[in-house]
Amino acid sequence: MAVQTVAGNATTASVDLGPAVALSCRECGERFELGPLFACASCFGPLEVAYDLPAGDPEELRKRIEAGPDNIWRYAPLLPVPADVAEKPNLNPGFTKLVKADNLARELGVTGGLYVKDDSGNPTHSFKDRVVAIAVEAARAFGFTTLSCSSTGNLAGAVGAAAARAGLRSCVFIPHDLEQGKVVMAAVYGGELVGIEGNYDDVNRFCSELIGDPLGEGWGFVNVNLRPYYGEGSKTLAYEICEQLGWRLPDQIVVPIASGSQLTKIDKGFQELIRLGLVEDRPYKIFGAQAEGCSPVSAAFKAGHDVVRPQKPNTIAKSLAIGNPADGPYVLDIARRTGGAVEDVNDEQVVDAIKLLARTEGIFGETAGGVTVGVTKKLIEAGVIDPALTTVVLNTGDGLKTLDAVSATSQATATIKPSLDAFRAAGLASA
Repeated sequence: MAVQTVAGNATTASVDLGPAVALSCRECGERFELGPLFACASCFGPLEVAYDLPAGDPEELRKRIEAGPDNIWRYAPLLPVPADVAEKPNLNPGFTKLVKADNLARELGVTGGLYVKDDSGNPTHSFKDRVVAIAVEAARAFGFTTLSCSSTGNLAGAVGAAAARAGLRSCVFIPHDLEQGKVVMAAVYGGELVGIEGNYDDVNRFCSELIGDPLGEGWGFVNVNLRPYYGEGSKTLAYEICEQLGWRLPDQIVVPIASGSQLTKIDKGFQELIRLGLVEDRPYKIFGAQAEGCSPVSAAFKAGHDVVRPQKPNTIAKSLAIGNPADGPYVLDIARRTGGAVEDVNDEQVVDAIKLLARTEGIFGETAGGVTVGVTKKLIEAGVIDPALTTVVLNTGDGLKTLDAVSATSQATATIKPSLDAFRAAGLASA
């Protein structure tokens, strides 16, 4: 497969993406030069970044990381980015809070330690800032002038913001019926925002066609032709969790599934830390979480299938509403290899879990966070997740983006006149 032609593009030989040395096919292992490629020319398998990672004393590497900035660029030696990435104009996402969720743990009966990795603290309030930050560096390296994506909402906002900071044009594509909060957040950064009549899979197909058309010349689609680099941003979740746990692996982690890329890259991040000697090599289990109204990976896992059959999404968890997830088969492999599972919860359970997390830990997660907390609760009750082990649950976005999910059941307790008598009459004085 040839590298996409870009006006003024640097040659692949001059591309500086730090320790990244090639693209490798996940299926057949064939290697390709670094470039805006996403599928193997031989077998059409997905490509991912291959590295020449730093060798030497793990303790020295730990110290180097810990001395770095309080964002994902502390892990630059392990990412496909130039060494001077922190000096460039970008949003500097990452190093979000790992909250020790003792109140939630008591509610769920967890005794081994429960943590919430709260990625709502990123610049555009979702984990997508991580993946876009890496994709921007690839776009710069390959000479792209327009940043684009197909998105269920969070990614559109992240691309718009990152492009604005980097001085690039942006044009992003979304399903026409997204939550209004996400539409506004994607539009406010000044780039083009285009609604496509249909669901996310329709949007993604359109973007794939645009890449092959002269209209797409000079465009970097972060989750299509820049996908191998973009996906590497999710590894930083694994790096941060381990560092924040004192350089150790969690026993169990619950990850939401949309395309499945985040889950596969978290596993890749854990494996890299093990190979580098930064964490002890010990067993860990990865659990995938889906909404019942869009649960193709969960359905395949429960049926014992290796093939993920597409579904038409129908769920309030629109950020996870990808009916044909590209990394679905790899999610199945990882869940089975690690002794984890893939489970789903219905919309009512999602809402209950959002409110449970807010009530116990003061974290207002979006619907994807409700999915992970809801699945965690369900799997603990089913005896699948061991409550005596250290467990990390991901909250990947801010609940302010999905207010409609909880607005009907989250209203003022009472409306009263401005007097103490009215307050007493409302029965709230001793509540």
